Amino acid sequence: MRRPSTLLPPARLYASQCQRRPYTNSPPKIPISASQAASQMLNALQSKTSSRNQLLDGNQLQKLALTLNHTTIHNQDITSSPPPDGTPIPPGHHLVYFTPLGAESELGPDGSDTKFNAPFPFSRRMWAGGKMTFPKVALRIGDQVEERTRLLSAVPKKSKSGQEMVLVEVEKEFSGPRGIGVVDRRSWIFRPEIDSSNDSAYTTSAGRLSRRPTTIVDHVKQGNQYPIRELTWSPVGLFRFSALTFNSHKVHYDEGWSQGVEGHPGIVVHGPLNLINILDYWRHVHGRGKRLEGITYRALSPLYAGDTYHIKTRDVANSDGGQVYEIAAEKNGTVCMKAEITAA
Repeated sequence: MRRPSTLLPPARLYASQCQRRPYTNSPPKIPISASQAASQMLNALQSKTSSRNQLLDGNQLQKLALTLNHTTIHNQDITSSPPPDGTPIPPGHHLVYFTPLGAESELGPDGSDTKFNAPFPFSRRMWAGGKMTFPKVALRIGDQVEERTRLLSAVPKKSKSGQEMVLVEVEKEFSGPRGIGVVDRRSWIFRPEIDSSNDSAYTTSAGRLSRRPTTIVDHVKQGNQYPIRELTWSPVGLFRFSALTFNSHKVHYDEGWSQGVEGHPGIVVHGPLNLINILDYWRHVHGRGKRLEGITYRALSPLYAGDTYHIKTRDVANSDGGQVYEIAAEKNGTVCMKAEITAA
């Protein structure tokens, strides 16, 4: 067996002098003080501004409105279609745009984005407050907007109990074609992280260590014509997919509901997520130079956060000038989802 090669990208630098620490429960050996952490942040980031661009689409605003139980935006009914281009973004609703980037391996142990995290051990983030100002020029649906983010301050603090922490303030400026629409200052408190390596709360009733990060790895074994893809989904990965698909089914994020009400041993991996996994596997292994015609699939057995399972090619056959691929997701010999893919 060759050494597996991970499909997840490596951690990226968030500034030339600071590197994101991968998701791990084995922290560096030497912690530093809050004063040292604040000083390192200022030295690395205070003179730098990061910039991103995004088109403000109506679908995202529609989903937020429905989440807030709003059926109209500026007296326009949005229950069946998103607001049209030119609709002003209501104050504060810009928060559903410019969401955090990065693979799960780049998140902190608590699942938060780490781009403006204080150095170890101050990685446990809490939103402490902030200030927003809204110039007369509103951002609108259909605008191409630039987000510019800079570090304003990093200050060592102590909690009422005497625990060291770091108070960080950043400023985000959102500019559209008519000028600056929002200036958003955010204050975060960073407390020392908690070692969760022995925390039984992170183990499901079935004994899975569901705190492990998502992994997707290909194995090439002797005797197998095609590689086998090994997957393990974490609760963080499943939450992200639920959010992306606006899927509020509790079995995918509420372990109490999934176990106590529906009788599952843990949080359930989404069927559509495994459909995408199977299609991605076909595309990476078989799809070069092929035209995908269709897929027929069936879910047979549930998978859960923390489960390790495999996607493999079971058969490839010729049919009507094309090929038919039988692909399966299996766990310990049990077929959990099977698919038939046709391509020419």
